[in-house]
Amino acid sequence: MKTKIAAWVTLLLGLMALPALAQSKPGPERIAQLGGKQLTCIGAERAGSKNGVAAYSGQWLDTWTGLKNPTGYDPGPYAAEKPLFTITADNSAPYADRLSEGQKALLKKYPKAFRMPVYASHRDFRFPDAGCAATRKNAAAAELSNKGLGLKNAVGGGVPFPFASDGLQAIWNVIATRHVWNETATIDIANVFANGSTAWGKRKYMTLAPSADPKGDGRVTDNIGAYFYDVTLLPLRDKGTIGVGFQPVDFSDGSTRVWAYSPGTRRLRQAPDIAFDYAIPPSGLRTVDDDHLFNGSPERYQWKLIGKRELYIPYNNFRINDPAVRYSTLLTPNTINPDYMRYELHRVWVIEATLKTGMRHIYGRRVIYADEDTWLAHW
Repeated sequence: MKTKIAAWVTLLLGLMALPALAQSKPGPERIAQLGGKQLTCIGAERAGSKNGVAAYSGQWLDTWTGLKNPTGYDPGPYAAEKPLFTITADNSAPYADRLSEGQKALLKKYPKAFRMPVYASHRDFRFPDAGCAATRKNAAAAELSNKGLGLKNAVGGGVPFPFASDGLQAIWNVIATRHVWNETATIDIANVFANGSTAWGKRKYMTLAPSADPKGDGRVTDNIGAYFYDVTLLPLRDKGTIGVGFQPVDFSDGSTRVWAYSPGTRRLRQAPDIAFDYAIPPSGLRTVDDDHLFNGSPERYQWKLIGKRELYIPYNNFRINDPAVRYSTLLTPNTINPDYMRYELHRVWVIEATLKTGMRHIYGRRVIYADEDTWLAHW
């Protein structure tokens, strides 16, 4: 039962904007720089770089010039572009400073399968005005609480700490950056093994994060960050299993609450806590806190903010969502088909997590790369 329930938990653990814990706050003069000539409204640098990071334009919000399909798939504003170059195992040395350790490992392990097509960098999409306003409020008031396990005095829809000064503030930016306030989706899950075989899953879910309601004030009440409902469609052995519950905004008050309905027993029961490195369906290749690359309570790690780097990261990759591309084409052994990938040079915040003494997790060390324009994590 735990394995089934874990699928529902991962839907939430990064989907909502959370409020929580702090150190020294920036002064009014620094907060006034948000949205100014040098910084975007969430604190990213507007300027480009000599290496090819684009200057920030922020010209579009949700839509763009030439959009043909306001709903469903659209090839995006950069569909006509071609790669500037492609990084392979044979030519990667000159690009080493702009590759993550994970990318280097993939190039080394799968030299014939993994490659990185690099395109021109673009920074054309912006935060909504409400998200910018929330970020300014958070810059003045947000604090970490309960030894970093929660946020207080923060509002949803923005970034908690636009001037993050340490690892805990930075990882809370990753956990709590802006997300949609409600979502309904049916998703396919494919766990591809080394031999090319695939374990399939399918789920339908709904989420609602009250603090991110664009018509609300962004405040969190009753320690509830988001509600969720999830039903399993595949694998067939689990079909009809339902999970409902909510995600707290302060992990010192407990982890996600889940109530599970099993079609086999026709009973609804409250599930035990599921968090950290608990393996999730359909094959257990990922952990619960892998979703969004990190989510949930930060309590088991020491967090360090290393600084900024320029890296080639997946960005503006509309093509991979084209429904005309079959899974058999996309899900090649060892790596996603590189022909459908797009990498761009962007600045990222580097956050390092080291497992605390006495704590357990299958990952003893983690490195998170957070895009400066969104605080979304990349690999």
